[in-house]
Amino acid sequence: MTEYERSRTMPAQPEHVFDQAANVGRLDSWLPEDLHVEAGELPAVTVHEDRTDEDTSALLRARPEQMRLEWGTRDQGGYAGWLQVAGLDGGASEVTVHLSFFEQGHDPGEQAVADALDTSLRRLEEQVRLRVEHPAG
Repeated sequence: MTEYERSRTMPAQPEHVFDQAANVGRLDSWLPEDLHVEAGELPAVTVHEDRTDEDTSALLRARPEQMRLEWGTRDQGGYAGWLQVAGLDGGASEVTVHLSFFEQGHDPGEQAVADALDTSLRRLEEQVRLRVEHPAG
């Protein structure tokens, strides 16, 4: 098993950050650009990966009371992950994303995962900033 984790501080209340991260209809706005999530009857989702042109059955659960998202493959134990939002002093938040790959074939490698996590957290922060600065959008 291989695990990866990244964190980023965001200048917004944790509730705003979690609401943006957990919005199933807007996951594509911050997930890695080659991943697309189609919601079925939640928690069931389908994840399409452009790199392999494959669809994978997965689960996505939001736990608002914990400000936590959890996900993973449904039919096979390929990978799992979570996103946790924690409040910081001054109205900021820290977002941590953790990924676990249970099979080597699912792990794209340390550099690719690090780049994807960093890019995703940056994109999430951009979406949060847009929402905080322009609440109607």
